[in-house]
Amino acid sequence: MTVDVADGQMPGRLRRTIVLAAADLLEKEGLEGMSTRAVAAHAGVFPPTIFRLFGDKDGLLEAVGEHGFETYLQTKNQLPQSDDPVADLRLAWDLHIEFGLKHSTYYMLVFGQARSGHLSRAGRKAVAELQRMITRVAAVGRLRMSVEQAAAVMHAAGVGVVSTMISAPPEAHGLKTADVTRDVVFDAITTLPAAEPVSATTGAGTAGQAMALRAALDQEKALPLSPGEKLLLLEWLNRLADERTSTG
Repeated sequence: MTVDVADGQMPGRLRRTIVLAAADLLEKEGLEGMSTRAVAAHAGVFPPTIFRLFGDKDGLLEAVGEHGFETYLQTKNQLPQSDDPVADLRLAWDLHIEFGLKHSTYYMLVFGQARSGHLSRAGRKAVAELQRMITRVAAVGRLRMSVEQAAAVMHAAGVGVVSTMISAPPEAHGLKTADVTRDVVFDAITTLPAAEPVSATTGAGTAGQAMALRAALDQEKALPLSPGEKLLLLEWLNRLADERTSTG
């Protein structure tokens, strides 16, 4: 039996019914089994209802990806914040790897369906949370490059590791590869804690101080700068941080 918005279900409730049906198909049959017709039949709706509520199949896939990542993002948001933001970031890396291996169908839906210039909503939320955590590292002067560059490096490495491990035979799913990659990435993007302020004459010190200033500016509610001046200052700070990385 099929239902529709006109049959008495509120659009929000019907939308969730369809997302849950699509998620069930994804887990049982993979992405190949998620045709619009199959999802409609599984949800008990007419196929045009999916297009009415989601726009197209890509819109449905976006919603299913968000559904699958909901618990992960909530857990990531609730990770404890210690006095060591680098240690907290390492925990976030481990959580990312663990989620990707446990929920590979959702993970590949969000990060494995690459389209030029496009990242799914769930993926954008994950990257935004990663940038937030990296900004905490910048605030204590322990970042070797700009927040965006560090987030891009860490994101690319994390997605690459999970995708590689998912495609490997189950017996090769040991976490050594992930741990080694994590250590390489953290050596590249962060500095060791210093007992005294890092010298501004060192490459890491310049980058760290530039990003610490940027993090401090982000916390200021009112700056004596115009929007254009603030953008220019941020561009200079990012260039100071990333130029050291590209030439060092």
